[in-house]
Amino acid sequence: MNGPEIHVEFAPELHLFVPRARPTGAARAATDGVSTLGHVVESLGVPLTEVGTLLVDGREVPPGHVPTGGETVSVRPVERPQRVRGAPLRFLLDVHLGTLARRLRLLGVDTAYESTDLGDPALAALSAAEKRVMLSRDRGLLRRRELWAGAYVYSTRPDDQLREVLDRFRPELRPWTRCTACNGLLKEATKDEVADQLKGGTERSYDVFAKCLACGRAYWKGAHHEQLEAIVERALTESRRER
Repeated sequence: MNGPEIHVEFAPELHLFVPRARPTGAARAATDGVSTLGHVVESLGVPLTEVGTLLVDGREVPPGHVPTGGETVSVRPVERPQRVRGAPLRFLLDVHLGTLARRLRLLGVDTAYESTDLGDPALAALSAAEKRVMLSRDRGLLRRRELWAGAYVYSTRPDDQLREVLDRFRPELRPWTRCTACNGLLKEATKDEVADQLKGGTERSYDVFAKCLACGRAYWKGAHHEQLEAIVERALTESRRER
């Protein structure tokens, strides 16, 4: 774009997306009288999924506002907790967030995830079709117009990723109610109902089981239960503190 310039100021939370704006958090951008402010902000590096309020010379405007030269724009982050309207809060994660997906499912949060890479167009279409919030570290994916809703995952560490998502969206937690493998709902099961999945030691040592209604996978308090229990307890404690 070539034309008159606008002055764009980014909130500190958004500086990582705009290297050219460091260290002041401000950048200049040309206008062409056609491109929207949302397009300009994204061209500077910030996905609109991470933008809350847009202010032009102190007044709030929508992303569709067409800027004119000389305007001063303030780009603020999304408010937390972020409310997603229009459908129950559900998530869709890309192929790189498998551990986060399993942990969200462990907490009973409706989380779709495929271990194979579906590609950005298919993921965006699935987000729209099922009205799921797309979680990703892929900025290009989060810029796709067909997305229903999305959010950038800032951390690369699963513990921090989980904390980040729970803090941003505050989903209702119902631990131990979903299959960590397929996201299906769990129901209590007798030992006989899951006997074909039990080895000798497991069959002798455990009496309490659950089974996925979707894929049939059996669950019991096995060797890794203490580790999973710690994840659940930490999430519940932080959730109660935030509320």
